[in-house]
Amino acid sequence: MGKYNRILQPGLAIMIPFLDRIAYVKSLKEAAMEIPSQSAITADNVTLELDGVLYTRVFDAYKASYGVEDAEYAISQLAQTTMRSEIGRLTLDHVLRERAALNTNITEAINEAARDWGVVCLRYEIRDIHAPDGVVAAMHRQVTAERSKRAEILDSEGQRQSAINIAEGRKQSVILASEALKSEQINIASGDAEAILIRAQATAKGIDAVAHSMREGQENARGAVSLSVAEKYVEAFGNLAKQGTAVVVPGNVGDMGGMIASAMAVYGKVSQSQEQAQKGVMDVPQQSPSPDQGSKNEPNTMGKTDEVAKSVLQGFDETRQKR
Repeated sequence: MGKYNRILQPGLAIMIPFLDRIAYVKSLKEAAMEIPSQSAITADNVTLELDGVLYTRVFDAYKASYGVEDAEYAISQLAQTTMRSEIGRLTLDHVLRERAALNTNITEAINEAARDWGVVCLRYEIRDIHAPDGVVAAMHRQVTAERSKRAEILDSEGQRQSAINIAEGRKQSVILASEALKSEQINIASGDAEAILIRAQATAKGIDAVAHSMREGQENARGAVSLSVAEKYVEAFGNLAKQGTAVVVPGNVGDMGGMIASAMAVYGKVSQSQEQAQKGVMDVPQQSPSPDQGSKNEPNTMGKTDEVAKSVLQGFDETRQKR
């Protein structure tokens, strides 16, 4: 008769005709409720069009029937107002980035109010977000600029790394080239030093051999030395004209005998000085000869020098005729 009596449980139920009637039928299954599209303004004053889906379930049929006139309509309106409130707290970038957190906040707000209606909100999902065309175009330009920026940064990083690698390679190349040049110079210097040492040793051996031959051969060895000096003299004057256009020669260039005699005189004086020095070291010092004695010995020395010069000239002429 219009008064709540009881809740019929599943199964067989007996009712009195004209006295009992079923006023509300509630399903305890989970139901999906579509939230219509609505406008919402973000914190940065961008107007968005949003719609979603709300999943609910009745856990208390009495409250769902007598606690609110129309539970579905009430929950739908509550979902819309809650969604507008949550959207107004966020900027556009956060709305697009934090959809999961937004859905959770809307579900908690609906459950807090719908607990007295015997309905629980299981989850809320934002289905579509529609932004104005200008905002969408600006977002596209922003994405394009961001992509271009990243591409330029990557390109510059690649060029920078390439320049670093090239510079490092050049550095290593210069270092290796300098080390190779250093090693080459060290090897050349070592080779030159060894060559100089070998030439010096060979020259020393040759001088020793000439000195030994002169000690053994006496006059014949001196004649051979004089002949060698004469040949080098002629060869040297022959090369003068090859090395330059101006040639300076001594006045007695044709006096071969005088040249050889002068050279042998110098050689004789040097040899005599060396012999005197050796005798001064080996023997007891003797009284130096008087000037008269020295003047007497000079003609003998000059005579010997002239004889050697003549013999050298004869040997030189014979050698030239044979050639």
